Amino acid sequence: MTKILIVEDVNEINELLCQQLCSFSKVQPAYSGTEALLYFKNESFDLVLLDIMLPGRSGEDVLREIRKVSDVPVIMITAMGDKKKVSQVLLDGANDYITKPFDLDEVVARVTVQLRNSQSQLNSGTSYWKYHDLLLDGSDFTLKAGINEVRLGKKEFAIFKCLLEYPQQIFTKEQLYEMIWHETYLTGDNTLNTHLSNLRKKIACVDDQREYIETVWGLGVRLKEIKE
Repeated sequence: MTKILIVEDVNEINELLCQQLCSFSKVQPAYSGTEALLYFKNESFDLVLLDIMLPGRSGEDVLREIRKVSDVPVIMITAMGDKKKVSQVLLDGANDYITKPFDLDEVVARVTVQLRNSQSQLNSGTSYWKYHDLLLDGSDFTLKAGINEVRLGKKEFAIFKCLLEYPQQIFTKEQLYEMIWHETYLTGDNTLNTHLSNLRKKIACVDDQREYIETVWGLGVRLKEIKE
């Protein structure tokens, strides 16, 4: 089942959205930008419904933080008629937006479309990669070891898949970033390091007995050779 993070500071609206969406997805309510980022840091979500006007960190700040580490679908919620503001959040990486007061059927439709599009991307080129006790499943971006399982973000999945497919190769930051993001790497950009850190933590969640990603100082990273 999919999981949706609903970030809305008005209790009645948050509860209404949770009630409407829980019929087909797990939901996690959050009532401030700060709370939302804490949930996002510790859990995996398939979609985020994100109000622009929030206490603590604004919805725009939350969106920018999410986009540093994930390309999960984000639908912005706004009561403002400022089209420039809406245009900016779309340029910052939002996938869609809805305007208050909204029709619940429209919310469900927009959420369903984003989840369907995301799932279509997940299912394209479905494959499996096995390395010692780890199984990387391309059908749902899960990483498994025995009974333990964790969901990877798309970029985390792409990084680990790349390492598994070229187990002997040392990848520089520039190479890995440009292969995964299809953009020019800028010196000092910490995006890749953040994703690698998150990936290592998730791998440890399913197997904390081995280190699977090796840093070759001065060169880059590669899949660590494991000797039985």
